[in-house]
Amino acid sequence: MLRVLHHRTYRHLFGAQVVALTGTGLATVALGLLAFQVAGEHAGAVLGTALAIKMLAYVGVAPLAAAFADLLPRRMMLVLLDLVRCLVAACLPFVNTAWEIYVLIFVLQSASAAFTPTFQATIPDILPDEQDYTDALSLSRIAYDTESVLSPLLAAALLGVMSFHVLFVGTAIGFLCSAALVVSVRLPSARKAPHRGVYERTTRGIRLYLATPRLRGLLAIDLAVAAAASIVLVNTVVYVQGHFGLGQSATALALACFGAGSVAAALGLPCMLARIADRTVMLAGATLLCAGAFMAIWLPSYGWLLPLWALLGVGYSVAQTPSGRLLRRSGAPEDRPALFAAQFSLSHGCWLLAYPLAGSLGATFGLPIAAGGLCALTVMASLLALRIWPAHDPADAPADIPSA
Repeated sequence: MLRVLHHRTYRHLFGAQVVALTGTGLATVALGLLAFQVAGEHAGAVLGTALAIKMLAYVGVAPLAAAFADLLPRRMMLVLLDLVRCLVAACLPFVNTAWEIYVLIFVLQSASAAFTPTFQATIPDILPDEQDYTDALSLSRIAYDTESVLSPLLAAALLGVMSFHVLFVGTAIGFLCSAALVVSVRLPSARKAPHRGVYERTTRGIRLYLATPRLRGLLAIDLAVAAAASIVLVNTVVYVQGHFGLGQSATALALACFGAGSVAAALGLPCMLARIADRTVMLAGATLLCAGAFMAIWLPSYGWLLPLWALLGVGYSVAQTPSGRLLRRSGAPEDRPALFAAQFSLSHGCWLLAYPLAGSLGATFGLPIAAGGLCALTVMASLLALRIWPAHDPADAPADIPSA
């Protein structure tokens, strides 16, 4: 898998991804502390609103950004967006009110909503070999999961010797380093699409996405992933500290098991995808998620929770990681930015549904009912994917969609 890092351009882009993720992880910790400083016991409401703003920016801004992505060279666009994120991170330590947090988070996440799909759409152009691209997808999954474990540990170490405001400085430095790494390489130009109106350019990615059977199946799998993973990401602290009466370190260990399962699966995916079709692999991952969500209904002890969370991590990675391969072959090169933006927007729409559902069901009816409801949603979404994703899926891109 690591052989793909011999490719200089990809190596620099992967480095940019890693340092930006680390900076974002530090900001996540610091934002919670900032919310408490600003709002005290109402910090939860401030954080909940900030996360909702983040998801709304992801869902709404990505297609708009894709519509105008070809107005700037890719490298210039990525660098400018990194600099915007750096500036916002540098401003966060100086805010004193909740509304200032909301405005800055919207700007920061809007820049991320434009940056991430553009970045993702660039990778297939610099790694035309499918095996290299598969390795890159697995490395990206590992980077995300490792960051989710290591960034809080790094933040905890830094907080022992400095104020949480300095974590935002680390975030800004991360985005600056990301911009420097992007500047250091030459990126292929995006293919010029035929001239289209603003509305057509804005909606083309989603219309092309929804016109492609394999991508409709991918969207159903995204919903299954969001439903099952929300059991972990939303309610772990409730299971561990509320239901089992354990401490914060036990919560961190549980989340680390989920991340470890995801990393382990990502390490094995390149070999698996070389022999088994994407559809089979991703549906197998969705099946693991269904089984894990079902078992979460009857969790007898913390000792059972740890391996179950690892199992859900495996299903999460197996069901989600190959999605870039589907997007790569589902449209012409000039449509890739729009397709990746559509995937970014629609998949986060699934999380926007699953997150509050997990929280509200757990708070209102208890953890078993919450797990049961999310299990039902996972099963329904997986069965929908099985039905609408053709078993004999042609490898070539679909015919062009009509103009809007």
